[in-house]
Amino acid sequence: MSSEDNSLLVRITVLAANSLVKREVFSLPDPFAVVSVDSDRTYTTNTIKRTLTPTWNQHFDITIKRSSTITIQVFDQRRFKKRDQGFLGLVRITGNEALGHSRNFHGLISKDLAEAESSSSGSSVSGKLLFSFSLPRTGGAHQRHVEQTISSISSLRLSSPPSSDLRSHRSTPSLRVESPQQTSETSMLSALQGRSSSFSPRPQSSNSPLSPLSTTSRLGSRQTSNINDVPHLQAVYEDEYGQLPPGWERRIDPNGRPYYVDHNRRTTTWNRPDPLQQPPPPASALPASRQPQTSSNYADVPLPAGWEERRTPEGRPYFLDHNTRSTTWNDPRRATTAAVSLPEDRNAKLGPLPSGWEMRLTSTNRVYFVDHSTRTTTWDDPRVPTDLDSNAPQYKRDYRRKLIYFRSQPTMRTKDGKCEINVRRNMMLEDSYASIMKCRPDDLKKRLVIRFDGEDGLDYGGVSREWFFLISHEVFDPSYGLFQYSTHDNYTLQINWLSGINPDHLSYFTFVGRIMGLTIFHRRFLDASFVPSFYKVILGKKPSLSDLEGIDAELHRSMVWILNNDITDVLETTFTTTEDRFGEIREVELRTGGADMHVTEANKKEYVDAVVEYRTRTRVKAQYDAFMTGFKELIPVDMVDVFDERELEFLIGGVPEIDTDDWISYTDYRGYEKTDKVIEWFWQVVRSWPAERKSRLLQFVTGTSRVPVNGFKDLQGSDGPRRFTIDKSGDPSQLPRSHTCFNRIELPPYEDYASLEKKLLFAIEETEGFGVE
Repeated sequence: MSSEDNSLLVRITVLAANSLVKREVFSLPDPFAVVSVDSDRTYTTNTIKRTLTPTWNQHFDITIKRSSTITIQVFDQRRFKKRDQGFLGLVRITGNEALGHSRNFHGLISKDLAEAESSSSGSSVSGKLLFSFSLPRTGGAHQRHVEQTISSISSLRLSSPPSSDLRSHRSTPSLRVESPQQTSETSMLSALQGRSSSFSPRPQSSNSPLSPLSTTSRLGSRQTSNINDVPHLQAVYEDEYGQLPPGWERRIDPNGRPYYVDHNRRTTTWNRPDPLQQPPPPASALPASRQPQTSSNYADVPLPAGWEERRTPEGRPYFLDHNTRSTTWNDPRRATTAAVSLPEDRNAKLGPLPSGWEMRLTSTNRVYFVDHSTRTTTWDDPRVPTDLDSNAPQYKRDYRRKLIYFRSQPTMRTKDGKCEINVRRNMMLEDSYASIMKCRPDDLKKRLVIRFDGEDGLDYGGVSREWFFLISHEVFDPSYGLFQYSTHDNYTLQINWLSGINPDHLSYFTFVGRIMGLTIFHRRFLDASFVPSFYKVILGKKPSLSDLEGIDAELHRSMVWILNNDITDVLETTFTTTEDRFGEIREVELRTGGADMHVTEANKKEYVDAVVEYRTRTRVKAQYDAFMTGFKELIPVDMVDVFDERELEFLIGGVPEIDTDDWISYTDYRGYEKTDKVIEWFWQVVRSWPAERKSRLLQFVTGTSRVPVNGFKDLQGSDGPRRFTIDKSGDPSQLPRSHTCFNRIELPPYEDYASLEKKLLFAIEETEGFGVE
């Protein structure tokens, strides 16, 4: 077998594939696999209908050499006749690798599907293929020779079909307990039956007693026979690697997989024993409890730090990695056991992903990670939480780690079912209020589906993002009296302490709390920012003097002056404050008996703290309490404590500033190239626009005007992370169209810069609504 010209028959089992690429939005592929050896012999599996995770579990016996190349290709039968469209990926294995896997049986092999070198379609592939190699049951001339050997032993005849206990199947072989007198004869018959395809007793559980029928019930008239008188019977005590240690025997299970029987310990193993090992003491000398066993030829090699070997109830060994809290069938000491290969060199030696995590590729071959336990996705490798982006500032890295933890909590998981909200665009606030307030909190935790009256759009994320954008502009509009602008600018908001002019204002604040809870729970953004004290109240923190500046800048300056100067014989005031309620001047005590308590140099710090507490919290306590009632129905307060007020602002509203260079860097193109004239004009237009118009363009394409903290690379689509995409589609006479669920704009190939700018501006300023193509 060391020669390149020698061939060997091996069995390849094509088990399954997962995370195959989905090329159509509303249908799934019908995958089948094709195995070829040196491109001249092919074997095809069955077709599995409508799935991205097909399971074939079919095996083929193939003849290979060390120089051979085994190719496993996956195709979509529904699109197989289209040029390159049916191709879903391939895996190549060298003959030398296949022989190594077959002889040592390393277990399940998982490899990433790759593109064909000759493919010119540009279609990406994704997913993994699961397969294995083993030595098949002996066939051909050798099989016929064994059958002749069996027929030549007239003393060994089956008097009846194998009993039912021989038909019971176990995935892991184990040896039955037999009496010493029966061992040699039973093993002799079992060995012959293991070599014959006519009858193959399946391995039984190690704790099942021997059938009362025993060997004599299966044999006609037993005669004493020397093993050396039986041609080739000694083959079960040796294999292609040479003689087995004393007391060991090689057998074949019904699936063609070889295993080894240790008659000294009455145990079985998948791994070939070391030829140099000495026979262990007899079973009678062993204690009643099962002795530790090594699962491979690495008895003298310690496991890596944090690893532990365990066994299933059937006795099959597996390995537990306490570092990542994951398990694997593969011995970590094997040199051939490869870690998950990642596209980036910095992640190549990190080992397996944590339990419940999976690596996938987007349609543009960008890697992202799926946490199946929380049904969430992230761009960042969960194995490197401290090195997400070497160029990112520390606050962004801290925020990302907290966000991963926050979203991994069980209370943040979406419940089964869906929650439908039907609204009219011209009655946005009224319809939204009625729909949200009539729902139970548990219903709001189901998948949110927004429907605009008279529009046919399907909500795969884009419609709901637009609803959050629109409701932000409605409910936070100061003309409704619930909120007012801060003293800094007309951008940040604070609660209007005079909102009580609306008799139902507290009910509306509960509604606002639910809206903000929905924003966080469903991972959307509100197009609004608030004063720092607002976020601190949510977190249960005490506002500081600096927070007063956003509420009343003049009062803030006065308080700073008081702290920085000696007020003896300068300031004559008490622990009270005055406020104007629609022309009525009222005096309010900052503490009990404050009207009779004068402010002095000694207690001026207490006075300043009392003013800050009153203006930031006490004056609007009723509104805050109503708001928190609605908020806590969806988000437990103790869960957001992990964030500070700045991070909570990111969580609710994202980042309002748009970095055009970052936008360009994380944009994909379909039908266009980055150097095409139309694309250059498009970005020239974007750069020339003011920030407000850029936000409107982003909202037109994605449904929201806000950007995640980590920029455009973290944009979310309907099925996980999805970049901003420019698609070549339409006629130059048409307007651009957008697919907000997929962050995609369909940009026709306009003939000049002026036409592009005119059409694009008209599309984002004068159009609204969703439709179905």
